[in-house]
Amino acid sequence: MPLAAGPTAQIIAIGSEMLTPEKTDTNSLFLTLELNNLGISVTGKQVVSDQLHRISEAVLECLVRCDLLLISGGLGPTEDDLTREAVAMALGRNMAFHEEILEGIRERFRKFGRPMTERNRKQAFVIDGAEVLPNPHGTAPGQALEIDGKLIFLLPGPPREIMPMVMEHVLPRVSAHFPLPVLRTFTFRIAGLGESEVDDRVAPIYTRVANPETTILAAAGDITLQFRAIADTGKEAETMLAALADPIRAELGERIYSENGDSLEDTVVQLLHAKGATVAVAESCTGGALAARITEVAGASRVFVGGFLVYTDAQKAGLLGVDPARIEAHGAVSEEVALDLAANTLERTGADYALSVTGFAGPDGGTPQNPVGTVYLGLATAAGTKAKRFQFTGDRVRVRRLATQYALDLLRMELLHGESPAAR
Repeated sequence: MPLAAGPTAQIIAIGSEMLTPEKTDTNSLFLTLELNNLGISVTGKQVVSDQLHRISEAVLECLVRCDLLLISGGLGPTEDDLTREAVAMALGRNMAFHEEILEGIRERFRKFGRPMTERNRKQAFVIDGAEVLPNPHGTAPGQALEIDGKLIFLLPGPPREIMPMVMEHVLPRVSAHFPLPVLRTFTFRIAGLGESEVDDRVAPIYTRVANPETTILAAAGDITLQFRAIADTGKEAETMLAALADPIRAELGERIYSENGDSLEDTVVQLLHAKGATVAVAESCTGGALAARITEVAGASRVFVGGFLVYTDAQKAGLLGVDPARIEAHGAVSEEVALDLAANTLERTGADYALSVTGFAGPDGGTPQNPVGTVYLGLATAAGTKAKRFQFTGDRVRVRRLATQYALDLLRMELLHGESPAAR
């Protein structure tokens, strides 16, 4: 449900390169975060190719739908940098050449011992009625305009240029122009439940209100609930968030693994550290991805002992001592092998916890009993060993990601409820 209060913003990212798989628009993420912090809702984003008429059309369309328009990119010196011209066309305005801007560009080139090309002259043109926004980090100045009470900002594309310009020039102007409400956000991250199951359980709670607004984001085995409240004061917004978050927390319980945006691996490493415990891993189908997720966390060296990458049956037997007859009888993808991998990893490393992963990630492999997507997870501690079978759907990348996600969650739940290593 959309929030009704407060001004709204739209973002246009200019650049044909961002319509290819190689380049991603990251500026809009930064802009959205900063605008949300001011209490401004971003209601639309789009990427537009370097074509004059398409940029002009996008500007006109967005101005109908928002109070604030931010345009990033297309302010450079090349032929395909057309943002200035397109915005002037959309607004029916001329542009004027500013010699002082050009001199500033020349000075920047002199500072770096390089000659300025004539192409840079186009960066000194300013739309009639626009305010120039200085750019000490590049050659392209920004521009700010007000049209019928609405604000338009033309901003450079490189992140090292747009970020300081937004913080120093855009946000202060936006804050002074609009009567802004207060926006507060809150996040739950959830493991062990699917998106539809989460929504079935919490929709009866969040659909009672339009403010706070609730958004559900789903990744492989990882659901995020985001709440945004808009109010006149911070205290009022926080009270509104608590009124929504408390019953959802009660409904989902320990399926919620983070309330501050931390990843599941962050949470697991923190729990291990709090217990003074260590973990080791044995991986087959995930090929080291589980160890990689754990060791991506700063401070993981205090809790991660190491691991075994045993992709073949020979390595399972040779490195971790799994009986070849056991593999022959039950298959490498089986509860029995998952149990042995975990137990033998615990014994060989001396860790407090050991995780194992074996499965068929696909697209090949699988048996009638264990088709592609079957994964067995093992968990060993001094108190004993257990294994769980999962049947995941999706391609190879998704199955492997789900395997690491559920392995981390299996360890998390053991850390929450199992016997502390210090008590053994």
